[in-house]
Amino acid sequence: MFENKLVAVINKSCEPGVAMNALAHMSFGLGQLVEKDKALLCDYIDASGLSHPAISNMPFIVLSANSNKIRAAVQTARENKIICVDFTNTMTGGTYLEQLENTKKTVEENLTYYGAVFFGPWDEVTELTKKFSLWR
Repeated sequence: MFENKLVAVINKSCEPGVAMNALAHMSFGLGQLVEKDKALLCDYIDASGLSHPAISNMPFIVLSANSNKIRAAVQTARENKIICVDFTNTMTGGTYLEQLENTKKTVEENLTYYGAVFFGPWDEVTELTKKFSLWR
């Protein structure tokens, strides 16, 4: 068993392109927050000797929920100091400067959560995400 667990939760009402965009942004951000050794990153070498670098040995589970359930999980993660990166509706459309401004002008309760990625102790992340369904 792994010490830590990596789980993404995507808003089940998101179009696939929006979901993949959110997942990419969140995963890239999470990569900056998790130490390489804790992320269990390694290079896979194929039979031709080519390297396929920085792939985690641990599973990356992708689940789905609605915005309010994602919001609640994000709040719980913050309270329990579980590493969490989320992505909301204000982070799309226009330039990144407009996205920053839109986010700044929107109170948290009015944000629509497109997703969140959680990384932390296996049992804690399991407890946080166990009621969510697999993303399809």
